[in-house]
Amino acid sequence: MSTNTISQPDPNRWKALFLLCFANFLVMMDSAIIQIALPSIKETLGYSQENLQWVMSAFLIFFGGFLLLGGRLADLFGNRRIFNFGVIILIISSLFAGIAWSEMSLNVSRAVQGLGSAFIAPAALSLIMILFSSNSKEMGKALAFWGLSGAAGGALGIVMGGIITEFVGWRWTLLIYVPLGIIVLLLSPKLLQKSGSKATGRVDYIGAILVTISSMLIVYGIVTAEHSGWQSINTILPLSIGAVLFIVFIIVQSKTKEPLMPLNIFKTPNLAIGNISVFLIAASWFPLVYILVLYLQQILQLSPFIAAMAMLPMPIFMAIFMVAIAEKVMEKFGIKKTLVTGFILLGAAGILFSQTAGVDGNYWTNVLLASLIASLGNALAYLPATTASVSEVESGRSGIASGLYNTFYQIGSAVGLAVIVAVAGATTASSTAESQTGALNAGFQQGFFWIGIIALIGFVLALLFTRSTKAGKTE
Repeated sequence: MSTNTISQPDPNRWKALFLLCFANFLVMMDSAIIQIALPSIKETLGYSQENLQWVMSAFLIFFGGFLLLGGRLADLFGNRRIFNFGVIILIISSLFAGIAWSEMSLNVSRAVQGLGSAFIAPAALSLIMILFSSNSKEMGKALAFWGLSGAAGGALGIVMGGIITEFVGWRWTLLIYVPLGIIVLLLSPKLLQKSGSKATGRVDYIGAILVTISSMLIVYGIVTAEHSGWQSINTILPLSIGAVLFIVFIIVQSKTKEPLMPLNIFKTPNLAIGNISVFLIAASWFPLVYILVLYLQQILQLSPFIAAMAMLPMPIFMAIFMVAIAEKVMEKFGIKKTLVTGFILLGAAGILFSQTAGVDGNYWTNVLLASLIASLGNALAYLPATTASVSEVESGRSGIASGLYNTFYQIGSAVGLAVIVAVAGATTASSTAESQTGALNAGFQQGFFWIGIIALIGFVLALLFTRSTKAGKTE
């Protein structure tokens, strides 16, 4: 067992936190920044409409597929080492993605970007857990900033993508990671301590292969469902094989002396419900942002730049709510009450959007209020879910706990998006609206409604299964 803790608080821990949150911001932004640039990429590189989704999917498949392995490698070989290795991969792959000359070159580069991100995210969160392990109040504040960096990265990624694409060109939505990544790499040795000790053992290669392939197949099946449908063999086959391999992985882990993912980690208080909550937050928040961007551009007819500006209040609200409100609410009322309240507000925002996002809608009267409620709900749910997922895990398992947390978030994002896109598409196809815009908007409204339902499912599960905790103690 590792004792990978820091006996005395690191005097640079807040500067280190800023660096780690910035790296997480870049990772989350990478999955979102390219969305608005897709039409320009299609025109430049000659993608077909069907193949264009691989610009997003290649990143998501490799990111989701390698997160658990990245977390375990961080435990075994040192968090800072794996973090820096991931940043190097991200820098190099971003350079090649930015100068891509064909569909294949961009798809491969995006996949490698996902691989680098899968090493960065769990190692960074593990470092935060170690840096602030001696003070539960500081840990709460640190996790608030971590949650903010991830949520803001996804939301601001769309904003930045619109601005960069319109004024500089789509290639810079990828090349921007080269200088930013170099800055992170240069600051890392100065601000991040080497791990005092590492988890003992070896890499569970069989487990690593099984979980990586199964995760990639599951994510592949989910993203394929967005355009092929859930009943397509292209969806069913990878999902089925992925599920079987994951069951084999669980069996192997139960019989291996040094497993990649020790199954008794789920005995940690609130870890299981924390990760399920993270899954449902991602499954509601990610498609909410996605559908809202489409609504602003395709229904309200806003340009990419104006749509990006219209999305800007969400990360601003989230920054205020996450740091100024969510942390204080959780400190006073505990994980359970904060998480339940967050899910209620997030669900209410989705249902409110379904009623107010009309064909003749106006941003100020039909979008802004629901955006504010969604941002508050996300902030209140995200912080306790993250805290429950990682804060009580022993330090020698912090990497795998972080990998597990990030895996649930990424797969939740993919599942939520695939389900909501399918629901919206089916509603649009069967709509009796007189205009194409009306039919499209009917799909968006139905999508918003089911986003709200997903969040309310989270409310019920959190209410039933979360153990009340306050000030870092189980009541």
